[in-house]
Amino acid sequence: MDKLTETRTKRGFALLVLAFIAAVALALWVYLKPYALTGQAETALVSGKGITVEMNDNWISLKPLAASGAGVIFYPGGLVKAEAYAPLARGLAAAGHPVYIARMPLNLAMTRSDAAKEIIRVHPGLSFVLGGHSLGGVIAARYAASHPDELAGVFFLASYPDEKGSLKSTTLAVLSVLGTEDKVVDPKKYREGRAYLPDSTVYYSLEGGNHAQFGSYGPQKGDGEATITENAQQKETVRALLDWMSNLR
Repeated sequence: MDKLTETRTKRGFALLVLAFIAAVALALWVYLKPYALTGQAETALVSGKGITVEMNDNWISLKPLAASGAGVIFYPGGLVKAEAYAPLARGLAAAGHPVYIARMPLNLAMTRSDAAKEIIRVHPGLSFVLGGHSLGGVIAARYAASHPDELAGVFFLASYPDEKGSLKSTTLAVLSVLGTEDKVVDPKKYREGRAYLPDSTVYYSLEGGNHAQFGSYGPQKGDGEATITENAQQKETVRALLDWMSNLR
């Protein structure tokens, strides 16, 4: 092989490598692109009406002027920005519960499964419940299973624990909320997930609710059509959480 042919071969190979890297980068960008926020989420992120909203690199907090209940740590669903849960969090904050929505790298909770640790550390005067939506609930349960003494309870919104997040042997209070029109959660896996929950777990069926409307990020691929509005679903979820938290020890 002469030098000219060798140079051309190397250039061709380099171009193929660059094209492959570009294709992988594009595929990752498409796959990891988060859902867009709705106007409701953006509005809920503004301080006012007795609630202070603060944001840092690790979490978004929504705090009432006077806290009168447990703090709530929330893990977002997969590819959903933390900001999307501001309307739901605002409803809890309005009832006296400080809420901390964890920010996750790449908007995937498994990238920072111990996000609750720092929130708990810097708020030593609060008792906390931890939970999440969809993938966020799975990862929240894993943290709770390893740190049961740090928490008063765990909640799941359109979610369930896996074996690594088994809470069966803990004394934690647990709430599971699932919409009747949710087509994202696998019914079989949801039923299997019950084996990892305490017998005292409270199950709440949200009539007409789907998977996506726990947050404010628009429709989700493969989800069912909700027969109630997003606002109604979030208000009912807040009521279920407040009723459950009112019975915490």
